[in-house]
Amino acid sequence: MFNILPIEAILVCQGAEHKAVCQGLSRVSGKKPTVVSIPVGVSVKQYLEEWLSTGFLSQSSVLVMGLCGSLNPRYGVGDVVLYDDSDEKFTFIIQHHLKERVSLVTAWTSDRFIHSAPEKLSLGKANNADVIDMEGTLIQEVLRKGKVPVATVRVVSDDCHHNMPDLTSAINREGKLETFPLALAMMRQPVAAVQLIRGSLRGLKVLQEVTVSLFSS
Repeated sequence: MFNILPIEAILVCQGAEHKAVCQGLSRVSGKKPTVVSIPVGVSVKQYLEEWLSTGFLSQSSVLVMGLCGSLNPRYGVGDVVLYDDSDEKFTFIIQHHLKERVSLVTAWTSDRFIHSAPEKLSLGKANNADVIDMEGTLIQEVLRKGKVPVATVRVVSDDCHHNMPDLTSAINREGKLETFPLALAMMRQPVAAVQLIRGSLRGLKVLQEVTVSLFSS
């Protein structure tokens, strides 16, 4: 697919999302991009600045993949979205390839974990946004300074109708999820935890499928 605009790297948050993308790539043949595991949240900025300074990327295109949350009732768990603030040419190629499977959306990046459904709906209306993540704007900022074309494909893993456990304390300064605080947060809100797990499993399955679709010849 990407002979016109070769992708040198895929950026995806560490953990389950990174694993899903790698599993998807393992199912395709031919040359594959490097999959780079990035921190969750604000730590990604410094990480990418240091990474970019090595000159690894040159000016080849980078694809950001992963999960996101919905801020708009129109988008539910398992929906594939393509951010509208990315490189225009790159975005067009991906949209043309995925066709009706992907929706072009406006994303909003938060510096904290948003777990309340009413707050999600409020943020969506206030910012005229469809989905939310914790890294998008920071990634765009760093890569644009480096003149690296970037596009973002994500899968919705949580809707805006159900609350989720508050995972704020589970994300450390390095952008890693810590097991014990994560388990505590899930135990405090078991119903929300079940919703989160179901959505994540569905989102990760679709993320793997989309990876296969994008990189199959």
